[in-house]
Amino acid sequence: MAVRRRVRRRSLRLALVALGFLGLVALGLVGWVGVASFRTSEGPADTAVVLSAAIYGARPSPVFEERIKHAIDLYRTRRVRRILFTGGVGERDVRAEAAVARAYALARGVPPEAILCEAGSRTTFENLLAARTLLGEERGRQRVLLVSDPLHMARALAMARELGLDAAPAPTPTTRFTGTRSRLRFLLRESYYLAGYLVRRPFVRPPARWPAEGEPPPCE
Repeated sequence: MAVRRRVRRRSLRLALVALGFLGLVALGLVGWVGVASFRTSEGPADTAVVLSAAIYGARPSPVFEERIKHAIDLYRTRRVRRILFTGGVGERDVRAEAAVARAYALARGVPPEAILCEAGSRTTFENLLAARTLLGEERGRQRVLLVSDPLHMARALAMARELGLDAAPAPTPTTRFTGTRSRLRFLLRESYYLAGYLVRRPFVRPPARWPAEGEPPPCE
């Protein structure tokens, strides 16, 4: 019985140590996401890469609209020379997210020659892969500003830098996630997704381009 009690105590101690370690890791991830949400680049860049979000028919969702408006402001204030919209056709949608964003920008005076656009990617990682493909050889010589919600910045920047993009944060100055509950939910979700990305990263080699063959679908 004494031996069993010692084994149980040792197992309990190990379990507590493991839980404590996991708790510290979780707090570190939450802190990373939170701190990254307050960082923004003040310098100019070549391209604003707008990460996709949902649309409602032919209209961007409120979250996506904030990203598009911020990219337009970056262009109008000459902090970037052009805007690159990303995002394919989501479930139950008939248009690509990037096509809706492009139409929104054109209607507000952004010239077509200042817009790059791809209409095939569905995830943040694919958004960035498609952007890298569109930038081509220029990506090694050009700086890009990533435009998304503040709490999305940590994961997006980690992915962009893994893909070799010279990326800097340009989070939206306004966000639809204003309530304490919604911000906390978004913070925890992004921390979870960042953890999943970091765990998979050593074992999954990123594709050389997206899509694997051909060019990203254009916006129409």
